[in-house]
Amino acid sequence: MKRTGTSRIALAWQKIWSPWRSKLDEMLPWGSGRRSLWAALIALVLAVLVTLVWLAGRYEASQVQAELERDTADAVSDLRNSLSRHVQALQALQSGHYMPATWQPEAQTLLRDNRDWLRLEWRDKNWQLLSFSDSPLRAPAFERIARAEVLNEAAQACQRAKRLNGPAYSSTYFLPQADGLGMEVMELCLPVTQAGEFMGYTVVTYSLQELLTERLGPTFGRRNELSFVEPDGTRLAIAGTQRRERRIFTTQQLVDLPGNTLLLRMDGRRGEPDLFPNVLTALVTGMSIALITVMVLLAKDARRRLKAERDLADALAFRKAMEDSLVTGLRARDLQGHITYVNPAFCQMVGWEAEALIGQNAPMPYWPPEMVDEYQQRQAIRLAGNAPPREGFESVFMRQDGTRFPVLIIEAPLISVRGEQTGWMGAVIDISEQRRIEELSRASQERLQATARLATVGEMASLLSHELNQPLAAISSYANGSLNLLKDPQAEPQTLDDVHMALRRIAEQAERAGRVINSVHDFVRRRDQAREAVAPQALLDAISPLVSLQARKLHVRVHIRVEGRLPLVWCDRTMVEQVLLNLARNGMQAMDLPECRDRVLVLHVKRAASNPENAWVEFAVTDVGAGIAPEIETQLFNPFFTTKVEGMGLGLSLCRTVVEQHGGHLAFEPLAPKGTVFRFTLPAADGNAATGTA
Repeated sequence: MKRTGTSRIALAWQKIWSPWRSKLDEMLPWGSGRRSLWAALIALVLAVLVTLVWLAGRYEASQVQAELERDTADAVSDLRNSLSRHVQALQALQSGHYMPATWQPEAQTLLRDNRDWLRLEWRDKNWQLLSFSDSPLRAPAFERIARAEVLNEAAQACQRAKRLNGPAYSSTYFLPQADGLGMEVMELCLPVTQAGEFMGYTVVTYSLQELLTERLGPTFGRRNELSFVEPDGTRLAIAGTQRRERRIFTTQQLVDLPGNTLLLRMDGRRGEPDLFPNVLTALVTGMSIALITVMVLLAKDARRRLKAERDLADALAFRKAMEDSLVTGLRARDLQGHITYVNPAFCQMVGWEAEALIGQNAPMPYWPPEMVDEYQQRQAIRLAGNAPPREGFESVFMRQDGTRFPVLIIEAPLISVRGEQTGWMGAVIDISEQRRIEELSRASQERLQATARLATVGEMASLLSHELNQPLAAISSYANGSLNLLKDPQAEPQTLDDVHMALRRIAEQAERAGRVINSVHDFVRRRDQAREAVAPQALLDAISPLVSLQARKLHVRVHIRVEGRLPLVWCDRTMVEQVLLNLARNGMQAMDLPECRDRVLVLHVKRAASNPENAWVEFAVTDVGAGIAPEIETQLFNPFFTTKVEGMGLGLSLCRTVVEQHGGHLAFEPLAPKGTVFRFTLPAADGNAATGTA
């Protein structure tokens, strides 16, 4: 039967152990490694067992010590409360009696009720003794030694009490007794006031021994030993009982009194807990549970570690795929300027493999040789800690085949997990295509502006023919007259003077016709934009012939007002002349109405609002036409919007574009009582001219 029972137990144990053994076999290699792990586990179990026993003992001791510290704190609180009640009793004594005959009975009553009081005195404000009473429960405290010999401590306490206007305690001192022994005492002094007037002092002499016995002994002295001690450990008074146990626990706490500080010490003996019978079974059970828990946690930790490794691999693969798919080049450099990372887009951009770039420092292989010095200086500034602009900066790189291409570089500091900068990360964007598109856009805009100028000249063709007919007719008339004078054989001598005068008139009319043709030619001619410093008067003079053509046709009077001592303006002369001409023509056409009889166009130039950094000049074109209807004000500057039958709708749109390219602003406002004012500003040709040519 025993063998059968043993076999069943063995089989049951085998069923329980087999799953765990298979798991351990999967986790551990065969051989010495397994034995070493088991030895480590056994050592760990023993260490944990010893530690638990030691911690249990420490815990029991800490509980006893904490209980003793709570008792000490409660004892200090009770002692302070008792002393506060004594002060209240003395204040009641002061409020009711001011004659020695009536003061004595009350003092005796207080002395009987408080065994720790040795003597009660009443002194006037000059420290003269008016009355006193010794405790009736013991022999007079000052029987062996005169009171006057130990009065210094009480006097000092009363000085502090008068200064504090409240109770004050003296330092403790030894008072010899008639039986050859002595005691430690201290003085309490309380000022006496009447109707706010200082009258004297009430002095109480305490026995420290009785203070411990009476106030703390019944409550805390049964299990502990109480004592007042000095900072060096000398005991001044002792009370309570001391049990004979194996271990003593000690704590002490300050009793902070006005003018004096006592140190209360409490010693308690406690028996140490008998740990072995109670803890052993619990420890074995706890260790078994702990071992199972550790194995479960190890398995969970292994699964978590495997999952974390897989997540990390997935994250790295995702990051690699994301970086490989970017068209923006990425380049990382350390604090010394060495390249630590480049992505495939950067390698494809410069034509170098990553292996050839990693570890490189200035000069980089993709720097153009003619720009190496400039780039090295810029890299030194960056590595010195100067942050690049947030919008990035433009540069030029060189491919492996030697071709140059423009790039935009945006750099930011690389910060580690500890918050320290480890280098710089730069995003490099190839802007070659962007530059090509910008160039195409600029060329298209120039062609559009040239087309607008041609359209303007086409509208003025009839005016030109009318204007040119006058000087051509005059030339023809003067030429025929001169021929007739020269053919007359009987001509007088002054005939030659008349011929000279006619030839001068012919030259003047020819020059007039040439000026008209040249002004139109310069306006239509397509050329590269070039800004220069131009006088505002020169701009008005350049468009004056063309403005006069249409003004004479539409019967418009043109007034030009130029403020004195204006600065030169920094502008593209041809483009600004086009703006002025378009605005002048629009103003004259706005007055081409039957109801508009007094037609006046004013071209006004003056200084605009400026500051020490930027100076501006304002141009204004004013007409007295019908004005601009409210429903078309919001669309006035839209491209291809026009109110003219044969208009293209590009004039005002191009005007605003030209003015804004110069950094100015074009706007309009109604003129009272009728008409419209168009204003635009141009920068003055001072120190800001460099900005205009960037």
